[in-house]
Amino acid sequence: MPYRYLFFNDYSEGAHPRILNALNKANSTQEMGYGEDGFCAEATRLLRAKLDNERAQVHFVSGGTQANLITLASMLKPFESVIAAATAHINVHEAGAVEATGHKIHNVPSLDGKLTPSAIQEVVSAHTDEHMVKPRVVFLSQATELGTIYTKTELEAISKVCRTVGLFLYLDGARLGSALASSGADMTLSDIAQLTDLFYIGGTKNGLLLGEAIVIVNPALQENFRYHLKQRGALLAKGRILGIQFSELFRDDLFFEIAHHANDMAQILSRGIEACGYTFLVKTPTNQIFPILLYAPVQK
Repeated sequence: MPYRYLFFNDYSEGAHPRILNALNKANSTQEMGYGEDGFCAEATRLLRAKLDNERAQVHFVSGGTQANLITLASMLKPFESVIAAATAHINVHEAGAVEATGHKIHNVPSLDGKLTPSAIQEVVSAHTDEHMVKPRVVFLSQATELGTIYTKTELEAISKVCRTVGLFLYLDGARLGSALASSGADMTLSDIAQLTDLFYIGGTKNGLLLGEAIVIVNPALQENFRYHLKQRGALLAKGRILGIQFSELFRDDLFFEIAHHANDMAQILSRGIEACGYTFLVKTPTNQIFPILLYAPVQK
């Protein structure tokens, strides 16, 4: 069906040419299955170097919803729950995947898609005994579902309150590349690794055909994680497909180059829409923009 203008999302595109070339080049090699191949090992080595953490565990899965439901289920006991912004992906766009694993999500209202230490503390304080679920994990997205980003100071404050009250901090990094490459960003992958217990690095939304890299920083969460992957259908037999892509993505600065380009293109579009007199739901520095086009633009 012909369109004059297409305003699609990340998933309407294929992969970066280098990713396709890497997959094609490795196609005729023989490797071990289930992520125990040389490509996954190389990708893990490269990521650990970027994170400045040789003890971090790295696991590769196909998509973000899969990453979220598996990691959260692995972190939570049956009576424990997760705190998230009302706009969070796990609350709005995952068909109840987390709830299907048997865990409640505490929805916290937020105008900008972000959580605050006080909001987290309020949820914890409201759940006092065994007649209620016990909050155990804080879920963040970087960038958020509204395209906003946490500053290092904000993430440090959330990390501090989590450690004070005994909560795990989990970060959904589906758009982490866009967040780290955005104007005003003041964090690195190493900072993320230091301030969270577990997070994932999104590849599907940043140049790959598919794939996310789950990074488990907290040693208490590392044991037996592959069992969780296998049980929930995430342990790919030909896991090298993911390892090849992440190896290429982090062999140099390709991950950030792709993210910078996406942000730059979105900001060009944003400036053009604004010049036409339209406003936005929120002002974002990433490649997510939300123009309000329901009404005629304001005449200048």
